[in-house]
Amino acid sequence: MTARFSEDQIDAGRRLFGGPSRFLLGVAKLEQLPQSAGVEIAFAGRSNVGKSSLINALTGVNGLARASNTPGRTRELNFFDVNSQLTLVDMPGYGYAKAPKHEVKVWQAVLRGYLRGRPGLTRAFVLIDSRHGILKADEEMFDLLDEAAVTYQAVLTKSDKIKPAELEKMRETVAAAIRKHPAAFPELHATSSEKGFGIPELRAEIAGLL
Repeated sequence: MTARFSEDQIDAGRRLFGGPSRFLLGVAKLEQLPQSAGVEIAFAGRSNVGKSSLINALTGVNGLARASNTPGRTRELNFFDVNSQLTLVDMPGYGYAKAPKHEVKVWQAVLRGYLRGRPGLTRAFVLIDSRHGILKADEEMFDLLDEAAVTYQAVLTKSDKIKPAELEKMRETVAAAIRKHPAAFPELHATSSEKGFGIPELRAEIAGLL
């Protein structure tokens, strides 16, 4: 199911992300987490799914979120302030475990601790590449969010890279898969950071959480 929004909701999203957005800090350990201040949303996704591009497209700030040159090497939660109204958290890309196993375990513990114990965390958006659909690493993230009881929503990225009929089929497939998960929000978004497709609707969704 794809989310639908009124003109007022679209306008609220435009106004929220029309203000200044800035990087706050990167966090590698639980004790470094900043105090929770109001609504916080998190973005999760496999390496190379287009997470940085989506965050830059939402905020309208080129280069605000930066992709690592080596997929799977970023091991920090990156916090951003959006218009002094919202905290946006960029979670590291998963699915490319380039780091040594003990480092991966440490990082997974940080991730679990963040997801379980963050009072302001209102929703997580899990990004899925439209061309590939849900993979094993995505299912593991769904399970982690279910376990932490964090409401999450699927966002299809790179939707301009496939034909409209294929995209519609992918929407249905992903929607059917997430319906099996207790913490998943049923409506999903299809986006293209490159073309701007779906960005106003996702902004509206986020503005509605405030």
